[in-house]
Amino acid sequence: MSRSRVLLADDHQEFLAVEARLLEPEFDVVKMTKCGRAAIEGAAECGPDAVILDISMPGMTGIEAARHLRESGSPAKIVFLPVHGDPDYIRAGLAAGASAYVLKSRLASDLVVALREALAGRSFVSPSADWKC
Repeated sequence: MSRSRVLLADDHQEFLAVEARLLEPEFDVVKMTKCGRAAIEGAAECGPDAVILDISMPGMTGIEAARHLRESGSPAKIVFLPVHGDPDYIRAGLAAGASAYVLKSRLASDLVVALREALAGRSFVSPSADWKC
């Protein structure tokens, strides 16, 4: 059985390292980038099954990158991993095509679960997020 391929995009090197460490036992981390534009280029180059994006990145936000990925026809599942738990950010992320929204404060407990859910075609929002439908 082949492992799902994941691209990570976050402007904080420490978070990229933690994300990769959490994911590598189960997923193949094919690329790590520090901005939205590089995530788009990396997705076109690597063809990942999922892209995990921070929202606040220099140059191009994760939300803008997600929109571009959707508009370009990328089949990759999108998971947002921001600090922001504000409902407006969650709505914007989901509207941009994300399958999952994980708060960085819940990284260790939620990221792998959220990625599994997204890859299975389901959605996930961290339980501690201030989210109401």
